Amino acid sequence: MTPRRPERRSEESARAIVQAALELCREVGYAKLSIEGIANRAGVGKNTIYRWWPSKSAVLLDGLLSAVSVQGPFPDTGDVVADFKTQMIAASSILASPDTGPHYAALIGEAQQDPALGSALWDRLVGHLVAAATERIRSAQQQGQIRPELDPEFVVELLYGPTYYRWLIRRHLPDPDHIRMVVDTAFAGIAPSGPAVG
Repeated sequence: MTPRRPERRSEESARAIVQAALELCREVGYAKLSIEGIANRAGVGKNTIYRWWPSKSAVLLDGLLSAVSVQGPFPDTGDVVADFKTQMIAASSILASPDTGPHYAALIGEAQQDPALGSALWDRLVGHLVAAATERIRSAQQQGQIRPELDPEFVVELLYGPTYYRWLIRRHLPDPDHIRMVVDTAFAGIAPSGPAVG
């Protein structure tokens, strides 16, 4: 699934369509969201939407990306434990926000049936976040704060997996105390047994 098609002629209409998709998804849920409903809310024809997006999930993904930053450096104060707590607590606000959390959850769910959406979600959002985290992990490994033999992507799964499990399966929003406990528990296993170097 590619980003919004570049031949769009009206940024104003494109913004109205994306905003309509976000509003309707909040109001009726993803299952009842439709291209027809989005078009009616945005005041455009369905054909306009289909010229620029292949599906309702593509419109919603653009809406999510308009509200979520995937750029910016990962915190690096020299204390990798503190940095992951800071970043993960900040990132959890995306999951907790009614403006982003339900849309993200809906897209994750839909991606289980739509491989193109799954690829787009990874390429345009999740992959950027994972890359920033793995770079921070490699830096910590070089500094002797994380065991050097561990695959950085495994460490990402170990740290972030509990939050996604709690949010998607248990339906509990992650809170700062829970995230701090996850990070402390994970680092008890991934930190070197000897004193840190550097």
